[in-house]
Amino acid sequence: MLVIGIAGGTGSGKTTVVRKIIESLPKGEVAVLTQDSYYRDNSHLSMEDRKKINFDHPDSIEFDLLTKHLFDLIKGKNIEEPTYSYKTCTRLKETNTVTPKKVVIVEGILVLTNLQLRNLFDIKIFVSADADDRLIRVINRDITERGWGVDVIMDRYHETIKPMHLQFIEPSKRYADIIIPQGGKNKVAIDIVKSHIKQNL
Repeated sequence: MLVIGIAGGTGSGKTTVVRKIIESLPKGEVAVLTQDSYYRDNSHLSMEDRKKINFDHPDSIEFDLLTKHLFDLIKGKNIEEPTYSYKTCTRLKETNTVTPKKVVIVEGILVLTNLQLRNLFDIKIFVSADADDRLIRVINRDITERGWGVDVIMDRYHETIKPMHLQFIEPSKRYADIIIPQGGKNKVAIDIVKSHIKQNL
């Protein structure tokens, strides 16, 4: 099994990189764990308090559970990945069964910030993109997928996304084995990553 951690700022193009890696490998050989599935359940909070949660801080992620699930996959066990709703900021009852595969990708903005999780990765990748490009993607995504207004998105960007990126996400780049500039648009870098994965398999 080859375990790959893919980090990068919000809207940097991580999902595109993951998709292109999956497309390059035989069907059914890749399992993906998404950091966003492991946000802590906030059903005990009021909706007003849930809106104040800093989703870009490492404390918002249940890293112990994510690390345990990845370790179980490495040991050949199936796991039940949580399902998280951004609209309600709560963990849903439904889970997603993930089975061990030849390649396991763990993707998320903060996955390189956690030492225990990082130590389980065979390859660590950081997807980099200009702040302006990331902001545009964040606005488009949060409007279409989460139903948020532009004012809410911009407030969140200035209050949490940008400062957390500078404090936690950007510094985690130093742990990466491979840095992909220009996000999912960097065909040369992605081809090198795909080639390296195939060699390791």
